[in-house]
Amino acid sequence: MNDANPTGLQGIELIEFATPDPAAMDAIWRAFGFSKVARHPRMAVDLHVQHDIRILVNSQPGSFGAHFAGAHGPSACAMGWRFSDPAAAFAEAVRRGARPYGGEHGPLAFDVPAVYGIGDSLILFFGPNDWKGQRLERDFVAHPAAEIQPARGFLTIDHLTNNVEKGTMEAWSRFYKDVFGFTEVRNFEIRGEKTGLTSYALRSPDGSFCIPINEGDESKSQIEEYLREYDGPGIQHIAFLSEDLLASLDLMRGSDVETLDIDDDYYAEVFDRVPNVREDHSRIQDHQVLVDGDDEGYLLQIFTKNLIGPIFVELIQRRNHLSFGEGNFGALFRSIERDQERRGVL
Repeated sequence: MNDANPTGLQGIELIEFATPDPAAMDAIWRAFGFSKVARHPRMAVDLHVQHDIRILVNSQPGSFGAHFAGAHGPSACAMGWRFSDPAAAFAEAVRRGARPYGGEHGPLAFDVPAVYGIGDSLILFFGPNDWKGQRLERDFVAHPAAEIQPARGFLTIDHLTNNVEKGTMEAWSRFYKDVFGFTEVRNFEIRGEKTGLTSYALRSPDGSFCIPINEGDESKSQIEEYLREYDGPGIQHIAFLSEDLLASLDLMRGSDVETLDIDDDYYAEVFDRVPNVREDHSRIQDHQVLVDGDDEGYLLQIFTKNLIGPIFVELIQRRNHLSFGEGNFGALFRSIERDQERRGVL
C-alpha cells in the first residue's frame, strides 16, 4: 500500500453472477471452456474455472446475489479483487469514501469484507493466498456434478466495462481513482450512424486490468438500452484474454454463442491499416474478428451478442498493444446498430 496504490490492489480474483436459472448460465460458461469444479457446501454457489479466470454462479435464495438478481435479472452482482492486506485495504477504501456492505441484503458466499461498487454491485476483498488453496479448501467442496472439459485458451480477465447513466461518468471515474488509485489511460467519443457514446478507460494501480466506463448520448443508444434492461448501471461486458484468439474460436465452433456480424468491406482495408498482422487474414475474416493496432503492435478482438441479460463477452488477443480497439469503433457501432434494428430498438 502506497500513494499510487492506496489499497494494495493486486488484481481480479473472480466475477460473481446471480441468476435463478443456473443451468442456463452453466451452458454459457461451458461454451467458453470453463469447467465447473466446486460448490459451496451451504449455498447454491458453483465455481467455474479456466486458467486464472474464476466465475461464480449464485442461485441461492435469500442471498445478496438473489437480491441483486431480483432487481436486475441475471446479472453480475460482484467482483472479487485481491489485496496485499484485505482488512487494511477495506478500512482504507471506506476511509476514502467507499460504502461498506453490512449484510443488509442477504449473506455472501464468503466471509470477507465488501463495499458497494457500480450499480450497487459489490467489490469483495480477498487476500493474496485465498485462491492458492486456502480459500478454495475452506469455502468449497468438490462439485457432485462436476463438468471438466478442455479449456478454450482464455487465460485471464483483460478488462471489464461499466455502463453508467448520462452525467455520472465523472463521478464513477472519481470513485475508482480516489478510492483505489486507478489512473485514466484513454478517453474517447464514438459515434455510429444513429447513436454515440463517451468512454473513459481506467487502469488498476497494479496494471493488471482495466475498467472502461461508458456513457451514452442518445435515448436509443446501446448504453441507454442496457440501462433500461438492467434497470441501472453495471458491468456491460467482460473481456477474456487469449494468446491465440483464432485457435480459441476454432475450439468454440458449434457452440450456441453468437458474435456480432462485421461488414465484408471492413476486411478490404483493415490489413492496409494494420499491415503487421501475422495471423492468417482469411481465418480472421472467417471468424469475423476485428483488428486494430499501430507501428508497435496490434490486437484481435471479437464481441458476442448479449448473453446474460444485456451483458456480453469480448474475446481479445494482444501483441504488444494496449488499446481497446478504437480503430474498430466505426465497424463495431454499425454492427451493434444493425442488431438493434433487427430487435426493433432503432
